[in-house]
Amino acid sequence: MMDRIDNLDRKILEIIMRNARIASKDVAVECGVSRAAIHQRIQRMIDMGVITGSGYQVNPIMLGYTTCTYIGIQLERGSMYRDVVPELEKIREVVECHFTTGSYTMLIKLYARDNQHLMELLNDRIQHIPGVTATETLISLQQSIAREIPIHYDNE
Repeated sequence: MMDRIDNLDRKILEIIMRNARIASKDVAVECGVSRAAIHQRIQRMIDMGVITGSGYQVNPIMLGYTTCTYIGIQLERGSMYRDVVPELEKIREVVECHFTTGSYTMLIKLYARDNQHLMELLNDRIQHIPGVTATETLISLQQSIAREIPIHYDNE
C-alpha cells in the first residue's frame, strides 16, 4: 500500500491533517499543483482507505463532559469480546474500544459529566454487561499530546 502513496500524497496528507478545513486551492498552491490534482489525489486516498474520515473535533468539556476516563475490562473469556462490544456501543459516552493483550481483555475510553456520572456508568451499565468480571478505572487529569501519526517521505 505505501508504495502507492508518493511524496505529493504525503505532503497533501500533512497539510490536511493540520487543518481539515483548508481550501483545496490553498493545498494546491502549497504543493505546486492544480486544484483538480488535489481533489483527485484526496479522492484516491479515500478510495484506498488511507483517509478514513473527516469532520470536526468537538471539545467534550464544552459539552459538559469534564471527566475523561480509560477503563480496563477483564472478561470471563476473550472470545466474549464480540458479545460485549455491541453492549458497549449502547453506552454513548464510550468513544473508543480496543481488544487488547496484557492485563485487560479490553480497554475503553469514555467521557462522563462528572465522577457521579462515571460511577453510574461503571456500576449500573458496564459492570452489568454479561461476561465482564472486573474493571480498572484510570481518570485522565490532562491530555498533554493529541496528534496524528507522522508522515514520512520516501527520501527519509
